[in-house]
Amino acid sequence: MLMSPTRRVAALLSCAGLAALLAGCGSSSDSKDDDNASASPASGSAVPVVASTNVYGDIAEQIGGDRVAVTSIISDPDQDPHSYEANTRNQLALSKAKVVVENGGGYDDFIDRMLKSSDNSSAELINAVKVSGRTAPKGGELNEHIWYDFPGVAKVADRIAAALGKADPANAETFTKNAETFKGKLTPLQTKEADIKKKHGGEAIGITEPVPLYLTEASGLVNRTPEDFSEAIEEGDDVSAKVLQETLALYSDKQVKALVYNEQTSGPQTEKVEDAAKKAAIPVVPVTETLPEGKDYLGWMTDNVDALASALDK
Repeated sequence: MLMSPTRRVAALLSCAGLAALLAGCGSSSDSKDDDNASASPASGSAVPVVASTNVYGDIAEQIGGDRVAVTSIISDPDQDPHSYEANTRNQLALSKAKVVVENGGGYDDFIDRMLKSSDNSSAELINAVKVSGRTAPKGGELNEHIWYDFPGVAKVADRIAAALGKADPANAETFTKNAETFKGKLTPLQTKEADIKKKHGGEAIGITEPVPLYLTEASGLVNRTPEDFSEAIEEGDDVSAKVLQETLALYSDKQVKALVYNEQTSGPQTEKVEDAAKKAAIPVVPVTETLPEGKDYLGWMTDNVDALASALDK
């Protein structure tokens, strides 16, 4: 089971908080009260785009180039997207956006709420989960971490190009070409996944949360982590002593080849798992939910795939 929308937007948009956001939208101090959001340099003719995280913000910039002005609401690599709290600058950016890109699937519901409160009915909303076509497996929960699903990201790139072309018809062909270029750079990543599958298909790994599962599954790897463990971590709950011991045994008994670890939302119990892996000399592959400092999407994902391949080859 994946993170519930309730935890992701906890304390985000109470009625009082929302009123405060709306009241502050016209304030000249809006640009000073956000330590998290980032924006590309704006020009009078650039298409204003808002993305829930810098993952989608970077993709929009690669497709839009200097014809877009992108605001990424969550851009700090140390920020936990699960505990994000909105502010007036984000609300103002959404009120002016022509294109909005969210992940969807309950991951960033604050976008829908803020967009609705901004009374911006003209913005085109792109929901990455819906665009990707990913759905919950029978009897299971949706894995909403679409940015680790390269075919899904390719569909999102096309959708962004189409939305930008609608907002700026004179440059529609450029946006389409840029999206094709971007998708072409996804192909080597999928080739790397296929190479891992060829060499290591069927091998077992452990995770702390479902964040990397699209990547590991495309690489032919089998997740052995007890569902009750990853579910509890994803929900922010304590793991029972029994489940924790079952999880730690994966490493002490060397039942897995690697641990793929979400270092952006670590805690005492996931740290115990990481320690167990290191003590057993099992490689740890760290992953995150937002772009690391100084990385673009393609470089980040290349690093992730290469790190996974290297860990499995040890």
